[in-house]
Amino acid sequence: MSEQSFWQFITEQHEKLLTQVVQHLGLTFLSLFLAIMIGVPLGILIARKRELSGSVLGMAGILQTIPSIALLGFMIPVFGIGAAPAIVALLIYALLPIIRNTYTGITEVDPAVTEAAKAMGMNGKQLLFKVQLPLAMPVIIAGIRTAAVINVGVATLASFVAAGGLGEFIFGGISLNNTHMILAGAIPAALLAVLLDQTITVLQKLSYQSVKKLKYIIPAVIGIVYLLTSVSNHKIKAGFTPEFMGRQDGNLGLRSVYGLDAHPLVVSDAIMYKAAYEKELDLISGYSTDGRIKAFDLYVLEDDRKIFPPYFAAPVIKTKTLEKFPGLEKTLNLLAGKFNDSIMTELNYKADYLKQTPEKIAKDFLMKTNLYKDPRKGNSQTIKIGSKIFGEQYILAEMYKMLIEGYTDYKVETKTGLGGTKICFDALMNDAIDVYPEYTGTGLLVLLKPSAKMIEEVSKSPEKTLEYVNREFQKQYGIEWLQPLGFNNAYALMMRRKQADELKIKTISDLKKYMDSQ
Repeated sequence: MSEQSFWQFITEQHEKLLTQVVQHLGLTFLSLFLAIMIGVPLGILIARKRELSGSVLGMAGILQTIPSIALLGFMIPVFGIGAAPAIVALLIYALLPIIRNTYTGITEVDPAVTEAAKAMGMNGKQLLFKVQLPLAMPVIIAGIRTAAVINVGVATLASFVAAGGLGEFIFGGISLNNTHMILAGAIPAALLAVLLDQTITVLQKLSYQSVKKLKYIIPAVIGIVYLLTSVSNHKIKAGFTPEFMGRQDGNLGLRSVYGLDAHPLVVSDAIMYKAAYEKELDLISGYSTDGRIKAFDLYVLEDDRKIFPPYFAAPVIKTKTLEKFPGLEKTLNLLAGKFNDSIMTELNYKADYLKQTPEKIAKDFLMKTNLYKDPRKGNSQTIKIGSKIFGEQYILAEMYKMLIEGYTDYKVETKTGLGGTKICFDALMNDAIDVYPEYTGTGLLVLLKPSAKMIEEVSKSPEKTLEYVNREFQKQYGIEWLQPLGFNNAYALMMRRKQADELKIKTISDLKKYMDSQ
């Protein structure tokens, strides 16, 4: 079967792409409109009371330096998930260029013109609206233009808080090692930025009176976009991660095997568990050993049609790296078989809910299992350990670091939080890292992508899956899977336990029957 082309992907996903473009525009326009409503008056204020200019511009500058992901994180406790935190974060990013350009435009109006207007008897309001704003308008619109382009780019991160937009394709593609999906989000985002920039450039050349008329048009446009981007109200509100959305052992499997279309929002796994607990979501995708299942009293639905294959964890490393570092394989395999599902869930609980550091959790576990040794502080070669961007991976990376430093003379450098599967695997292939923990099901379905028949055959047992992925990885990539750690971290669907009990939902098939009855 030939590989799907980019245009085939676009044709197949055109409805979803159009929805994401509309959502992206809605987020951009709403945040930009609100930023103009706040930023222009602030700019006028500090132009009149110049002693305030330093503090106001300084505060706006500080807000813009906050990393966008962190800013979204700060918004969640206040505004929850969805469009609200994304719009507020985008508004904050748009303020600085609008305030600064409004202030600059007004203060740089020729003093002779201002004095002439005063001599003609104009009061402060007349001076502002008939002289200063018309002359400052090109500079103000230039600030709005800058803010608009910034917001188009930053809005791609809105998918982390279930606000939609083109980030769903971009981050889903990164997680799934799908270049077509990344381009399907990135290209329209770039085109939107260029289109918006050129449209505002045209506005910049219009007269002040023409620009004033837009105050009646903009709210109408924003209202229409808002209605188009509003999400339908379903009895069960679902939220899935970008990676889960595009995987056969995820949303695709739910649709094809169970016939279940949950109409999910796309949301980051960093916030979806708490969102379920706080009743902002009813159904989420998750990981079977995640500590937040225990922390938030969630119920894992039984996968009665077996679409989630075994996901045994094991370190993956190039054969040439094992040859380069004698004794490394033996050291990494010290963790083999030391875990089961309940042990890993408890460790994740300590990280996700008790907020213990990965270093403390790793050290405590190694000491409990009599594997911990004080670091030798060797001066030999450096081994680079990578990890994906969730707690379990941070913990395992720290364990491997401590083992290598305690049992060998090698130095260790950790590169944690590398994102999804694609980033970690590419880093391994390009020698940016030497080893990282991976899951057999991910190796099978995301990286190898064999035929459906082969998937069915090798997914019958964890041992068959491991044997197959190890053989194929060595053949195709020169990469080996070392001995598995012993726990199975499969995908799962979960709900609040109380809600699942009330609705008598125990399995995914029960969920399908309930949703069909609504």
